[in-house]
Amino acid sequence: MPRPDLTDLDLDFVAPIGCKKCPRLHKFITSHKEKYPDWYNGAVPSFGSIDAEILIVGLAPGLRGANATGRPFTGDFAGDTLYQALAKHGFSTGEFGKKADDSLKLHNVRITNAVKCVPPQNKPTGDEINTCRDAFLIPEIKRMKHLKMILALGGIAHKALIKTFDLRQTDFPFGHFNKHDIGQNLTLIDSYHCSRYNVNTNRLTVEMFDEIISYMRSQASQ
Repeated sequence: MPRPDLTDLDLDFVAPIGCKKCPRLHKFITSHKEKYPDWYNGAVPSFGSIDAEILIVGLAPGLRGANATGRPFTGDFAGDTLYQALAKHGFSTGEFGKKADDSLKLHNVRITNAVKCVPPQNKPTGDEINTCRDAFLIPEIKRMKHLKMILALGGIAHKALIKTFDLRQTDFPFGHFNKHDIGQNLTLIDSYHCSRYNVNTNRLTVEMFDEIISYMRSQASQ
């Protein structure tokens, strides 16, 4: 099931749908192709313009979310929380239909994951994170010439980004709404992941998450 909104520019550097760089992840996805042939079941490409000022980085596609729909944070609870906040602050227009071919459009925001393929139990290994970072996350960020802010959703995304910029983890600790000057006129912002577990346990409230999206709105030029 191909993503309907991808351009030649996107396809030039994103992970191919049948990426085999991580054998464990490829095997896991292949097993679900047999069970759910109508799902996307592949490396999930980013969503939003490469010219955006803001990049949001999650952990990895959800099994029944992005792995099924082919679009980051689409089809699961975390996506409902994220896209509702983005719409509230003018970062999107159109209808969020929880599928890749709805009418939703992002404005000045791009969304990706530290790991492009769904991992078993939502837990990628260190090698898988490193492989995806070097092959796809670093080239993607280099292509974002207007990038000003990066939002890391969760500790794994934060650590992957710190490594992306060749910085020391101890100098840039993860914490909700921590803001880090990471050089190159870029600000890294941390948030607890907007997962069902974090929201249901009040580790991350809707108000806490809204505060971060509101801050990004105030700092963005569009």
